[in-house]
Order: sequence, then structure tokens, then C-alpha cells
Amino acid sequence: MPESPEVHALAEFLAERMSGKVITRGDLVDFSALKTFDPPLDALAGLEVADVTRHGKFLDIDAQGVHLVAHLARAGWITWHDAVPTSLPRPGKSGLAFRLSLDDDTGLSLTEAGKQRSLALYVVTDLDAVPGVSALGVDALAEEFTPEHLQRVLQDAGRAQLKTVLRDQKAIAGIGNGWSDEILHAARLSPFTPASSLDEDAVAALHAHVLSILTEAVEAMRGHSPGELKAIKHDLMRVHGRTGERCEACGGTIAEVSFADSSLQYCPTCQTGGQKLADRRMSKLLK
Repeated sequence: MPESPEVHALAEFLAERMSGKVITRGDLVDFSALKTFDPPLDALAGLEVADVTRHGKFLDIDAQGVHLVAHLARAGWITWHDAVPTSLPRPGKSGLAFRLSLDDDTGLSLTEAGKQRSLALYVVTDLDAVPGVSALGVDALAEEFTPEHLQRVLQDAGRAQLKTVLRDQKAIAGIGNGWSDEILHAARLSPFTPASSLDEDAVAALHAHVLSILTEAVEAMRGHSPGELKAIKHDLMRVHGRTGERCEACGGTIAEVSFADSSLQYCPTCQTGGQKLADRRMSKLLK
């Protein structure tokens, strides 16, 4: 799933190429992707793109106050076209969900791999009309995300697992499964540490790792095309997606906990005192 560094890079890439250009049309191929009806999709036609930004993991194309907001979900992605294809595939045949065309014949396509259809599009004049945006917590890269703010978030979460809190968009916006694994590894914390158990020094250290990990990723991805970002993310990962590989920090072996629809990776030596976490949904340290 694209997280804040990737969406940040996508927003910068698109802003550079779309700002000042006029939208000529939007073609919806997967009708289930569009979650709003007022204003209609064709309200975008004839509007000039003012900017492209992000809100957490949401991408926002602002066309004179009409916002096309996209959430790429688990398997969605963006392809940029220097020349927009003249034909559209039949629904369900290519993974194409939506295509946007501009007045210089450039544009973009939103695609979704696999059979699960979770990619979401919204056309709104008020961003609060997008439920996921209106409910976002403070962004992990915002000035308001201070050690004191993180301390309050963790205390409010009580005994909830630290991994869960870092991924909760209502608590902290922008961090997903992959980067939370990286942050916890850098901080040498178990993903199942109770959130409220961290003392002031541990919270300060965790906060520093959140900023350093995400900032490094943003800088590494800046200026690259959408087609390059997934490979860059993979290269930056030290534990996520690297089950069975050698931990660069300690030389141990990276382990995994699998759930029904996702998994997490961690280093037992660095994060759990050498103990492996049970591979089941309600994981606890093996005795």
C-alpha cells in the first residue's frame, strides 16, 4: 500500500506536470471506484489544475476548488502518460480504474492490481466530505507532530499494540504497514509493545526515528517517476518484505508474523530479545 513517502513523491511529480494545465476529460472505467456523485465527475472538465498535494495517504488534485481525491488502497497505482492513449480497455480487462486527460494530451491512469477493488475516488468541493480525510490525525511529517503529541497519542491508545497505533490513520496520518515495520526496527521496539508503556525517553527516541525514516524516504523518492518509486521503496526497506534475510543491524535473521490479510516483519535479535513472535492473529511472545 502506498504510504506518505510514496504519495508525497507522486504529488510532487504530478504537481510539476499538471499545474496550470486544463482538464479535458475524466474517464471512469471501474464504476465502483467513484464514491461521490455531487459534483459529478464531468465537473472537472474545463478546470485548470491549481496544485497536487497529499493528505496522509490520500492524493488531492485541486482544480479551481474542485478536488479529485484518490486513495490507492492496497494495490492501486498511478501511471503518467506523456501522450494519453486514445482508447480505453473494457472494464475488468486491464486493472484500469480511471484516466484523466489534460489539454496538452498528457494525463494519468489509476490502476488496481488483483481482484479486490479498494481503490477509491472522490470529487468534492469540501475535503471534509471525504470521510478518510476528515478523520485523519496529525500527519507524521507535520510540524504539529512533536514528541509531546506522540506521547499523548500513545497514552490515549492505552494497551493497544504499538504497531497498530502507528498504522492508525486517525491517530497518526501517513504511516502504513511497511514504514511502521521500518520505524519499529530502527527504534528496537517489538511491534506488540503496549503503546502506553513507553517512558518519556523512549517516546522521544521513537519520534526521532519516525521523522528520520520518513524524511529519508521522501528525499530518496523526490524527483523520480511513479514507475521508479516501488523499486526505491524496496531498496530502502531493512526488514519489511525481507523475511529470512540477514538483518543489516545485527546479523540475525528477519522473521515474520502473518495475519489473515497482511503480515509484518521484524528482527527478533534487535526487537524482541531474541524471542520469536507467534505466527497467529492474536500474537504473543512464545514462551
